[in-house]
Amino acid sequence: MPQHAQHQLRRHGRRKPPTAAGRQLGSAAFQRGLAALSQYVEREQRTVVPRQHTEQITVDGQDHEVRLGVWVSNQKSHRDKLSGEQLAQLAALGLDWT
Repeated sequence: MPQHAQHQLRRHGRRKPPTAAGRQLGSAAFQRGLAALSQYVEREQRTVVPRQHTEQITVDGQDHEVRLGVWVSNQKSHRDKLSGEQLAQLAALGLDWT
């Protein structure tokens, strides 16, 4: 790992870079975003989400506030990093990539 990256980790109280467990959290975040988008599409009948919109969802009995507009924007910006399964899930909801 480059020295500047090691310095940043130490500066923020870490000694090691995030592990695979951290990436799994990203997957949980994707699933929450997907659930929020699904709920939004069902209610609004569209996939265009205002950037500042937040959506309240309940997952496994826990309430979550998802910054859905930001989440959708991020998925579009980073679609080249999404898995085929994630892309298919978004397409199934009718997400417009433009």
